[in-house]
Amino acid sequence: MDKVIDIEERIPTLRERRRKRTNRKFAALLFIFVTLLLVLLYSQSTYSEIQSIEVNGAELFDGESYKQASTLQIGDSMWSFNSDEIEGLLETLVWVESASVQKKWLTSVEVEIEEFVEMGYLDQGNNYQVVLSNGVVLNQPVSNIEGPIFSNFEDEAKREALVEQLVNTEPEVQNLISQIILDPEEERADYITIYMNDGNEIKAILSTLAEKINYYPSVTAQLEDQKGVIDMEVGIYFRSFNDVFGLPEAGVELEDAQEE
Repeated sequence: MDKVIDIEERIPTLRERRRKRTNRKFAALLFIFVTLLLVLLYSQSTYSEIQSIEVNGAELFDGESYKQASTLQIGDSMWSFNSDEIEGLLETLVWVESASVQKKWLTSVEVEIEEFVEMGYLDQGNNYQVVLSNGVVLNQPVSNIEGPIFSNFEDEAKREALVEQLVNTEPEVQNLISQIILDPEEERADYITIYMNDGNEIKAILSTLAEKINYYPSVTAQLEDQKGVIDMEVGIYFRSFNDVFGLPEAGVELEDAQEE
């Protein structure tokens, strides 16, 4: 015979389950309400505003210039801007290779700037202008020269070709370059003269500059402190300044340096 369950015995249990279910729903609704209230209060308070903007990586221009370019300002809402859009805005600057914008904590913004590298200085006659690794010339004169000077490179295509060669030149050799002069004559428009900080002079062709000048340390190691002209236009050939200026001394062929 089946056991008969008295419904009245189950009523307290059902009531307890219903009460717990109701409490859970109320707690969930209360949590959502409190969260929305806190978000609303936060968004209306000064704690939701930008209180500091930090710029890192600025070399060519000061941090304040980048703050202005970003359009971000102290007092703006932390949630009123899109980081990707600000990064894109900063990367439109021709001297900026990449930019990163991150929200830090609740009131700070951190801007990381990676600028194109300074490759040298364009000789403008009365002043010099910085040439970057993307070939761009900054439209502002400089007074402190800390790299090679580029003369007769006003033509953008020639300047970009030079920069491309220097990018592929070993840093230790780049640091020895004092000046690079492009031959202004049309028939020799790709020929260059390079003055080195150690006193030597190099004759080369622009299109093969990196390929040849990277042998420079090997070449000078064979010269035993002699100074002169190193011809790298075809092979690699050395003539001392005594020989160049008419004093009796033979030149030295140095093609073996390319085999090292």
